[in-house]
Amino acid sequence: MATASQTGSAAAAAEFRPAPCILIADDQPPILDALELLLEPQGYRIEKARSPFMVLEAMKSGFYDALLIDLNYTRDTTSGQEGLDLLSQIKSLDSQVPVIVMTAWANVELAVEAMRRGARDFIQKPWDNARLLTILRTQVDLYHAVRRAQRLEAENRLLRAEGLPEMIASAAAMQPVLATIARIGPSDANVLITGEHGTGKEVVAQTLHALSSRASRSLVAVNTGALPEGTFESELFGHVKGAFTDARTERIGRFELADGGTLFLDEIANVPPRQQARLLRVLESGEMERVGSSKTRRVDVRVLSATNADLRSEVEAQRFRADLLFRLNTVEIHLPPLRERREDIPALAAHFLSRYAQRYRKPVQGIETGAIHAMLQHSWPGNVRELDHTIERAVLMARSSQIEVADLGLSQTRAFGPAGGTGTGPGLEEMSLESVESILIRKALTRCNGNVSQAAEALGLSRGALYRRMEKYGI
Repeated sequence: MATASQTGSAAAAAEFRPAPCILIADDQPPILDALELLLEPQGYRIEKARSPFMVLEAMKSGFYDALLIDLNYTRDTTSGQEGLDLLSQIKSLDSQVPVIVMTAWANVELAVEAMRRGARDFIQKPWDNARLLTILRTQVDLYHAVRRAQRLEAENRLLRAEGLPEMIASAAAMQPVLATIARIGPSDANVLITGEHGTGKEVVAQTLHALSSRASRSLVAVNTGALPEGTFESELFGHVKGAFTDARTERIGRFELADGGTLFLDEIANVPPRQQARLLRVLESGEMERVGSSKTRRVDVRVLSATNADLRSEVEAQRFRADLLFRLNTVEIHLPPLRERREDIPALAAHFLSRYAQRYRKPVQGIETGAIHAMLQHSWPGNVRELDHTIERAVLMARSSQIEVADLGLSQTRAFGPAGGTGTGPGLEEMSLESVESILIRKALTRCNGNVSQAAEALGLSRGALYRRMEKYGI
């Protein structure tokens, strides 16, 4: 099935991708100017509005990747009601655009009401620059991923007889996967999705949520492996003001944001051991406390999790709790690698070709037979995600209306031997630094059976640095 690309494209493609556009609303020009000065150097295009009316008019005529809106304007200065009304109107125009609300008069009730009306996060003035940038980047990335998945659904509107949305997955190896998704999608069962990097685990999670009775509520995704251990509990469970040094305001965690909906925990194998017990408690009882609080809160969340690691081996090695594994995998769905479903490669490639030819306005209409043969012979260590990036590059490099073998650049992803040569592709001395780094990362992940923490240690990188490189290279 086609997976949503979650990584940055190659530098050669950067100029073709428009910068995300953010609409900022506040009645104070100095606030608007300060936010513009903060965000523009980060690669965002900024539009400004000084009233709810201006926001709604802008929404009717423009497209935005996110909105950052104040809750207080001219009606009063403390209740936030005008901003809450604006939030409801925004969601009636575009139910999916991420909205981040901000106010100098913050309280828990106001934050909860804003989240209930569809806000993705809550910022208190004066804001922390780093946290605001992190929230904005996360929400824009998630929005783009969801839109990509929806475009795929729109291209395949016909439903299978069993009610499963049509996917690019006709290979025999994918039929048990599709059947399982159709059976368990409507349930509230927790699901563990396994498979190599790039096989489409996030798309499966999105489909399960779309088929469930929770489809009208939030699907909140979090890469648990990328969360620093020091902020893990705060990100998932939230915190109260003063819980730790930088806790200047109260924060709602991902479990509360997903209340009534679905929480997708990606890279679950990399959850630190001492955090696994707290996660287990929420799954068992539905109860949790924010960091620094003694008040117990109940949440109703369906948990979908994903990993490329063998969790049973992790349990045997005492790096993962057996009881947590039992809670996560009420049902397990294993996605086969692309090399085991080669029948899908031509259809997937055609799908990606259509997408990128339109995006980059290139008159590329097909793929030569030789290029298709080369793709069928390739091992695809990065699976569907790698195929996605390969076709994107090929569209950009194509000099005619047909993608040729040379446009694919597949030799760059082949492993090199001790002397640096493959025998068929370029030698080590002929490769770019990025190509070599990508190969080394893939080899380290293979040696460590997909365990990102172990691979990072072997490469002399922090886990966060390795994740950033994996995103960069589509691994």
